[in-house]
Amino acid sequence: MDSVKAGNKLGFGTAPVFFTAISTILGAILFLRFGFAVGTLGFGGALLIVALGHLVTVPTAFAISEIATNKKVEGGGAYYIVSRSFGLNIGATIGIALYLSQAISVAFYVIAFTEAFEPVFNWLLSEYNLALPRQAISLPVMAILGILMLTKGAGMGMKALYVVVAILFVAIVLFFIGTPEFKPGESPQGFSSSFKNMDNFFLVFAIIFPAFTGMAAGIGLSGDLKNPGKSIPLGTILATFIGMLVYLAIVWKLSASATADNLANNQLVMADVTLWGWIVIPVGLAASTMSSAIGSILVAPRTLQALGVDESFPFPMFNRYTAKGREKDNEPINSAVITIIIAFIFVALGDVDSVAEIISMFFMVTYGAICLISFLNHFGSDPSYRPTFRSNWYFSLIGFLLSFWLMFKINTFYAYVSILIMILIYLAISRYHKNRKGLESIFSGAIFQLNRKIKIYLQKKKGLKRTESWRPSAICVSRNSFDHPKAFRFLNWLSYKYGFATYIHLVEGFFTKEKNREALSTEKKLILKAAGKGRDSVYIDTVISPSYTSALAQSIQLPGISGMENNMVVFEYDKNQKGELKEFIDNFNLILAANLDVCILGSSSKEVKEGSSIHVWIRSFDHENSNLMILLSYIFLGHPDWKNSNITIFEICKKNEEHLTRKNLVELVQKGRIPVSPNNIEIISKRNEEESSKHIINERSKNAGLTIIGFRPEHLELYGLDLFKGYDNIGDTLFVNAHKAKEIE
Repeated sequence: MDSVKAGNKLGFGTAPVFFTAISTILGAILFLRFGFAVGTLGFGGALLIVALGHLVTVPTAFAISEIATNKKVEGGGAYYIVSRSFGLNIGATIGIALYLSQAISVAFYVIAFTEAFEPVFNWLLSEYNLALPRQAISLPVMAILGILMLTKGAGMGMKALYVVVAILFVAIVLFFIGTPEFKPGESPQGFSSSFKNMDNFFLVFAIIFPAFTGMAAGIGLSGDLKNPGKSIPLGTILATFIGMLVYLAIVWKLSASATADNLANNQLVMADVTLWGWIVIPVGLAASTMSSAIGSILVAPRTLQALGVDESFPFPMFNRYTAKGREKDNEPINSAVITIIIAFIFVALGDVDSVAEIISMFFMVTYGAICLISFLNHFGSDPSYRPTFRSNWYFSLIGFLLSFWLMFKINTFYAYVSILIMILIYLAISRYHKNRKGLESIFSGAIFQLNRKIKIYLQKKKGLKRTESWRPSAICVSRNSFDHPKAFRFLNWLSYKYGFATYIHLVEGFFTKEKNREALSTEKKLILKAAGKGRDSVYIDTVISPSYTSALAQSIQLPGISGMENNMVVFEYDKNQKGELKEFIDNFNLILAANLDVCILGSSSKEVKEGSSIHVWIRSFDHENSNLMILLSYIFLGHPDWKNSNITIFEICKKNEEHLTRKNLVELVQKGRIPVSPNNIEIISKRNEEESSKHIINERSKNAGLTIIGFRPEHLELYGLDLFKGYDNIGDTLFVNAHKAKEIE
């Protein structure tokens, strides 16, 4: 399906978004572990935790608001945003991880809810020696919560949420107006111990960070909102900043109102600070954990329903089951059942501390992905990206980088586990949905902008440097793309690692609508044919032109795809059928006028085998060609086709010049760091002036995978086609003419 059709008729406004988010932000961690953070790290250390956590959540809140005001956000919340930006396969990968985090979070908050009854458990143990397990309360509470959600749905959930948020508000107010009593000799921690135990900073941060993850909870109601573009930004940003201010104030209040020892060791230290704390804090804890549980149980089924609507799972029946909602209001009852079952399992286990860190990992991945979407949309400058609320690209980039950095700082092992799990999910989904794409859609704009900026930069810098390292930027024009595959293979050797290459298929004729359709169809076929196997590093295009000459003239004037000008033309012909070669020779002067290097590949029926050698033949007239021939042989070795291969350089010289010729060639190779052993440099002197170089090459290179031979333009004028004849005993042969000598530094 193309989009999530959320048929809910609840028509919520901004308040549910705000209350769902703020109730999850001000949750169990606030009451149970924030005192521990202040006592362990000091006033300054606790402030740093709040600041660092919000350097992730605030950019994410802005990114969510930005994306929500650019296009309608339908059912699925964060999943919908990610999937419609990164494509359904990656969206489903992150969505499944997000859903599991939300579902397990329900159990986490229900278990935390039982901590509010710690006085009851302690009383039963002391009075009746009865040690009740926490499940005695958590399982019935989970059952009641599940029944309410299944029977009453989001409407009832929101009413309950308003009640618990009101209780939470009262508890926080009483906390701030409370006046603690100190025993003789005791004093509050205060602000003198600004930073302490900072070697444990990220350990404490890992415990506290889930307190900030509720920021995106409200967007899970996107399918139930009357105006998501208004309610999501307003509710999310408001909850994020109010939550941040509350946490900053709580750090200050705790530092001024409790001793360091009490802060670090008393789980319910807030009860000692709050007015009527003995009852207010347990009730506030119960309210906060229950509000967070309600927020999670409202959001998780909607994420799962959206995944089902998009047919994300490789099980059609499961997709249909989860996608189905209640007939009258599309309430995700089926997805709620699955969520409640998952929550029950973890509630029954009674301890999700180890799972909580993985939950944080998945939330971090989601937040990082949302910030990345915002950054790429800014950088890509897509005209269709016109949000009414705008963040800054550098703010989104900070959120993205911090999200993934903090994953590894919190728990490196869990970070790798989370990434591995998501990779496995992605591979499974991609195998099931082979035709779904979309990842390139959001990256394409950024890539186009980056490419444009690089090209302009290189153009401005062109000519400023007197010398610069050479690399091939080759272009090949052919009308026989499907009959002569070796030209394309040769371009891959050039461009796989060190160079750039453009392959242009000629569609002969004048430009018409029919010819344009033919050219586009041919281009798609060539791209598919070239995909994979280390052979997809060549840029493919088509040109419509009435002749090969006009096509060549057009193509050599095109700018190179790398931002640098094309500096080489490649032509390929079948050594058994040299008719095509004449056409290229007739256009050779055109290439000379453009000051380009020329490579003419004579293809044979022999295939390149692993370990085949590349033979480079240098003759007395190859002063300008020799360095280019050696550089090309080195470039080819970077391609997998030439794995375990080696280069052998032959130079044919006159008698009595063997020693000097060898010395100069060895120095050139060693100075240029070309991986050629001196043992693979052979100097051959002709026995007499009449001995043919072709005869020597045929004899010594008959087993080579590729033989590279130089030629000069004047020889081409003198001999024509005969210049390339007489090499029938060897395999593929590359004839090279350098426009000018290359430097091997």
